[in-house]
Amino acid sequence: MKTAVVMERELFGMPVAQNSKTEYFSATDLVKAGNKWRIINGLSQFNEKAWFKNKGTEEFIAELELKYGKVKIPARGRGNHTWLHPLLFIDMALAISPTLKIEVYEWMFDNLIKFRNEGGDSYKKMCGSLFVRTSRKTNFPMYISDVAKKIKLACHVEDWNQATEQQLDMRKKLHNDIALLSDVLNNNDQAVRLAITKLKS
Repeated sequence: MKTAVVMERELFGMPVAQNSKTEYFSATDLVKAGNKWRIINGLSQFNEKAWFKNKGTEEFIAELELKYGKVKIPARGRGNHTWLHPLLFIDMALAISPTLKIEVYEWMFDNLIKFRNEGGDSYKKMCGSLFVRTSRKTNFPMYISDVAKKIKLACHVEDWNQATEQQLDMRKKLHNDIALLSDVLNNNDQAVRLAITKLKS
């Protein structure tokens, strides 16, 4: 399941947004973070508009669009983000600073988006298993909300959009274990309790 969620990464102490569905990054956040770094290091600010008008950038965008379609989604209205395809995002990061290149490459190869999307699938599976076995279906939304809070607590997470790979993987494991245990035990409360106990052991 790929529901669009804006996740936040940290770059030089500042948040950089990434859309979990498109995997596009915020150029707006990148420029803010990059310029903060450049100012601290005594460099002039990066000019985003000039970079987009640069012949090399225009040619690179043209090549990317031949293969991937639209690679830049401009901001619409004040306070909105300009979103970039990951490859264009890397190119902008390189233009701002070689130091950014390292962090951006690490982001490209991490599993945050993968685990986030897999977590959505496992959540649906868990909800389905619990719903089938609940005797009070009208109260199910409140019940599943309580289960979600217990999972969050067990994974030591305050905000899933800022969770680590390990925490997202733990959430997926809990979803799957709860679904399996509820199928076997026919007791939702016991399934949730045992899955969380198993995770902590």
